[in-house]
Amino acid sequence: MDGSTTAPAKPTRPGTAGKPIWPKVPAEFVRAMLAGHSALGLAFAALIYLVCFSGSIAVFTYEYGRWEQPSGPVLHEVTPQAADTAFRAVLAKNPKAHDLFVRLPEPSHPRLTVHGDDAKGGEHTWIADASGKLVADEKQPWTEFQAELHTVLHLPRAWGGFIVGLTGVALLSSLVSGVLSHPRVFKDAFAFRWGGSKRLQEADLHNRISVWGLPFHLVVSLTGAFLGLTVIIVGVLAVATFKGDTSKAYALFRGPTVKDDPRPAAKVVDVAAILTTLQARYPNARPNYLFIEHPGETGQHASVNLVTQGRLSRGETVVVDGAGKILGEVGYESGSVGMRVLSTMTPLHFGWFGGWPVKVAYLLLGLGLTAVTSSGVAIWLARRRDKGRPAPRWERVWIAFVWSQPVAYAFSALVSLLSPTPPVVAVWGLATLAACASAVVGTPAGISLALRRISAGLIALVAVTHAGFHAGQMADPIGWIVDAALLATAMILAASTLKTFRRAEA
Repeated sequence: MDGSTTAPAKPTRPGTAGKPIWPKVPAEFVRAMLAGHSALGLAFAALIYLVCFSGSIAVFTYEYGRWEQPSGPVLHEVTPQAADTAFRAVLAKNPKAHDLFVRLPEPSHPRLTVHGDDAKGGEHTWIADASGKLVADEKQPWTEFQAELHTVLHLPRAWGGFIVGLTGVALLSSLVSGVLSHPRVFKDAFAFRWGGSKRLQEADLHNRISVWGLPFHLVVSLTGAFLGLTVIIVGVLAVATFKGDTSKAYALFRGPTVKDDPRPAAKVVDVAAILTTLQARYPNARPNYLFIEHPGETGQHASVNLVTQGRLSRGETVVVDGAGKILGEVGYESGSVGMRVLSTMTPLHFGWFGGWPVKVAYLLLGLGLTAVTSSGVAIWLARRRDKGRPAPRWERVWIAFVWSQPVAYAFSALVSLLSPTPPVVAVWGLATLAACASAVVGTPAGISLALRRISAGLIALVAVTHAGFHAGQMADPIGWIVDAALLATAMILAASTLKTFRRAEA
């Protein structure tokens, strides 16, 4: 050996010497993809950011509901008779109820509840104890607010779902165009340019988070687009298959049908008997809800959802008639491949599978996608500044909007705790506008600093207020867990405003 440090040349096949592993992407294609990526991101920036941020929070929707009302009985399972007792107690409040929704305890929702109309037509959800006795009226205004903000933006359901679905399409397209506009994005997956231009640092972080979370980003954007555009998809299916009859298209997802017959039945459907029958027929599955239609009428029937542990699915729905006879399954798990794929959409989108580890991962990955959206606009604005075309007003507006959501979410939660009938949507909207108004004065860095401090204070105040109100009646331990998580979040936000962290950001 001659001691040379030069590595010996690797043998190559004829005709391949000097060629890169990946084919060279034409510069014109890269420029077109980058232009499309920027245009899509800017056109839908605010909506994508709001949907991503609200979706990250909505992962813990069930936990927030328990946190808002931690005094409710914690039930890991109930007897069929207890479920029947709760059902009949609610039906007695309104014997002419069109339908009732009985939700049974499960790990993410360890409570027995019945939802339906009262005699005056108002909707209620009642909480029952282990015997089926109704003990409280469920009140979860902030939980309902944050869930509907993500799914329909508090717009009419058809329009809101369509806009959220369209936002999912825009996000999916932006992700694809972003990858195609950076040919080295995977090769440079761990490359960072620290210590130089702040814009380059942000660009590297934007690209790295995008690549590291790409499988998650693709899944949630694709499933979100599908779930949001369900009305459009069913409409197209109806036109293509049933000459525009949407009722026939929706019937594909309802399973066996029961003829409507309003004549009084000999007896009301027996929930206990139905659950006992299904437990015998499906020993490996666990019922998590019953949807009982036209109770007390001859045409009464129930749709019972059964979940098999360890299976990525919303569960199989079994239709049972008023006499307790099993009519058949909808086919979410036993039907076609399309139905089985459809059954995975909701748990995949929200992370409602695999328990706490998956939910925490979805929260962190969702916040990562939110940060990608935020930094994408910031990079575009910084690029304009570097080219001599600064837009200082838009830089202030964007950073104010980004940090308005932690402020608005925390303030609306605080008002929900303090008011018996909180106008949560209005409070959130006013808080968002107030935070955005800070863009009138100051610098982007100053606005970010102020809103982070306000967010930290409000989040800590929410935790302390909740613990103070419910300290003596926190039957559900999730109340303490969420309060502790809120305090930890407040501390992280507060720490990010310290001088050492600000110096690192500069």
